[in-house]
Amino acid sequence: MGVLSRLSYVIRSKVNAALNRAEDPTETLDYSYEQMRDELQDVKQGIADLTTQKKRLEIQKRRLEENVEKHNDQAREAIKQDREDLARQALEKKKQKMTQIEDLEGQIAQLQSTQDELVDKKDELKNRIEEFRTKKESMKARYEAAEANTRVSEAMTGVGDEMENVGRAIERAEERTDDMEARAEAMDELQDEGAFEDAMSDKDQLDRELEEMRTSGEVDSELETLKAEMGVEEETETETEDVSLEDVDAGSSSSDEIDEELEELREDEESS
Repeated sequence: MGVLSRLSYVIRSKVNAALNRAEDPTETLDYSYEQMRDELQDVKQGIADLTTQKKRLEIQKRRLEENVEKHNDQAREAIKQDREDLARQALEKKKQKMTQIEDLEGQIAQLQSTQDELVDKKDELKNRIEEFRTKKESMKARYEAAEANTRVSEAMTGVGDEMENVGRAIERAEERTDDMEARAEAMDELQDEGAFEDAMSDKDQLDRELEEMRTSGEVDSELETLKAEMGVEEETETETEDVSLEDVDAGSSSSDEIDEELEELREDEESS
């Protein structure tokens, strides 16, 4: 097999495979059924035409038979009038008509035989068409059931074209949703960090640093005021020597409490 022959074979195989996939068996069965019905109609039309032709020959035969009787009467009348020559002419015409009648009878018999054969074939074809129609409806029902079962199976397994498209759409929707959620979380984080406030503020870096220093000074001043209210004062070295051990312990406990409070204030400031 040459290269072109192999290539032609491959092309035909692919074309046939594509046609088989695209072919709808139910449409093929319906088309075949209609073709058979058309053939049956053609047979019926042929029988009708044949019967018409036979009827015409039968009418022509009856007319010839009438002429035979007429010529026979003419011959008798001519004999009565002693006109043998006219009687002979009448009998010759009668003989011609008889010959034509015989030919017509042969043609009529042949047409009748053909008609009987066509009628038998028509009946056989009609029975075959009825059998085919029954099988066709059964095959269509089986195919439609199998097709419905296949669609359901594909839908459940997700291997069908439509379900595959739906699956891809869901994947794209999930990806976009994840992107939007990540973007929303990033925006919330930036907002918590104050990035948007800085971007929207008309203060420059120097103004912000000065404001932080003022805030820190105010906090220090408030801290000193708080210490004074709580009775915490700086003591000299001499006063420290005169203080009893009990006072030292009490002062240490109070200092620890203040340190804890200061640490809490620092943590609050850092968290804000």
